[in-house]
Amino acid sequence: MTTLRERFMPDMKEAMKAGEKEKVAAIRLIIAALKEKDIEARGAGKGEASEDEILGVLQKMIKQRQESIAIYDANGRPELAAGERGEVAVISSYLPKQMSDEEVKAAIDKAIAETGATAVKDMGKVIGVLRGAYAGQMDFGKVSPMVKAALAG
Repeated sequence: MTTLRERFMPDMKEAMKAGEKEKVAAIRLIIAALKEKDIEARGAGKGEASEDEILGVLQKMIKQRQESIAIYDANGRPELAAGERGEVAVISSYLPKQMSDEEVKAAIDKAIAETGATAVKDMGKVIGVLRGAYAGQMDFGKVSPMVKAALAG
């Protein structure tokens, strides 16, 4: 099975041949962000960024674009928002299938049981387990309040 890292260059070449300028631009942005992450990892004494770190980079890129879309929409710039939406679609295609709300709730319950968490102060342990097991499959910005609510009772 090819790794996520190994998919970017062939996909970019394919998009270039097909004349998909927006897709080429989005993949170039991904590759640039990945190189930046690799440099950061080498500076910390590690090798290349791991698969989980790559997923984190992609999720961060999507979050940044979603924030930009909201700003563009609020300021009446639909053409800029459309460009950002196109990038989100390309970046999202590299993420694993996102979990449904029911699956997320079940995963939270399982993580709480595994860690023995009983109060909101144990939230970090639960999030840590979820990040380890479901990186790239859930939006942790939405998961945190759900974990907090589950622990608060």
